Amino acid sequence: MWHPFTQHGLEDRKSKIVRGDGAYLHTADGRRIIDAISSWWVVTHGHCHPPIVRAIQEQAGKLNQIIFAGYTHDAAEEVAARLLRLAPRGLDYVFFSDSGSASVEVALKMALGYWHHSSKQRTRIVVMQHSYHGDTVGAMSVGARGVFNAAYRPLLFDVTSIPFPAKGRERETLNALAATCQNERPAAFIVEPLILGAGGMLMYPAWVLREMKRICEVSDVLFVADEIMTGWGRTGTLFACEQANVTPDIVCYSKGITGGALPLAVTLCRADIFEAHYSTDRTRTFFHSSSYTANPVACAAAKANLELWEDPETRCRTMSIAAMQEQAIEPFRADARFENVRRTGTITALDFKANDAGYLADVGPKLQSLFKDRNLLLRPLGNTIYVMPPYCVTAADLDEIYAGIRDAADALS
Repeated sequence: MWHPFTQHGLEDRKSKIVRGDGAYLHTADGRRIIDAISSWWVVTHGHCHPPIVRAIQEQAGKLNQIIFAGYTHDAAEEVAARLLRLAPRGLDYVFFSDSGSASVEVALKMALGYWHHSSKQRTRIVVMQHSYHGDTVGAMSVGARGVFNAAYRPLLFDVTSIPFPAKGRERETLNALAATCQNERPAAFIVEPLILGAGGMLMYPAWVLREMKRICEVSDVLFVADEIMTGWGRTGTLFACEQANVTPDIVCYSKGITGGALPLAVTLCRADIFEAHYSTDRTRTFFHSSSYTANPVACAAAKANLELWEDPETRCRTMSIAAMQEQAIEPFRADARFENVRRTGTITALDFKANDAGYLADVGPKLQSLFKDRNLLLRPLGNTIYVMPPYCVTAADLDEIYAGIRDAADALS
């Protein structure tokens, strides 16, 4: 098997997982691993969460797949209705897909289709430095150029990049966005709200997000929010855009939409973006689909997850995790071996001081190996260590996670 984001010439040791429950993964050789990164940021309430498992079982025995072109089903309709109740007001239509990368492709095609069908030649996309939006060609094109996509550069379309709003340099970012919107008349600006995930868990304040949306509004540029990772309580609110009181023109949700149980994604948009494609002219059709669009079993899992998010107790739990995370990471602010110790909502991150930095930092594989020996699922982004646990994690689990981080630093020092 060829594993994702794995250099098999260096990393040949695989752990076989046979069972998951709550915040834990159980291996074939009897070990219990704490899932400190929610299995690549997807598991929210915990592995095999009973209400979601029951919903999957019930749906699988009733309807497990149906073409979604020309047909519909209850699970998809209920998911769409609940999403529109929970999402920022002003989003009116839901388009289903089956991965975060696909939902970004959908968002880009919606934006370009909107301008094309409005008879306006606006095709430029604006992105943020260090961003990551997925691994399909369009998603790679709007991500940072670098090691992730260097081999595929001939496939990528050109974009305009504005700098990341580093602390103290936020105005530089906003000025660059304003100038680009005025001079280039782009079709859309796509951004990860509040936290850039794979780019290094880089965090910026809500007021910057709010100002970026204002600049796009003034310039009539579509504002696309990639909430694939930041959604579902990760940043402390259900969706990150809530903290800036922002309604995107287009938004992408995936990962935790099913609680991490099954692949599903959605792209939500304003009514006028849908209406630009609405016509008796078949050439104006939105030409996008996948075989498993709105798969009924995945939608049943999503419906069960959305029901959990309508319970205030679920949101209280994320607040509790955020407080626990702040308490756990606070001592590292005085640890000279680390820098840029930070937290947004339930996510913490800190940079281990090393001779090199970035995704290919030599210390990255060493850290990952040390964590694996401690039965911790932590997957550093180079020298950046982050903790993004499921919301069933306990204070004792967090103590074990951060003790493992301290021990790894001891070993490497």
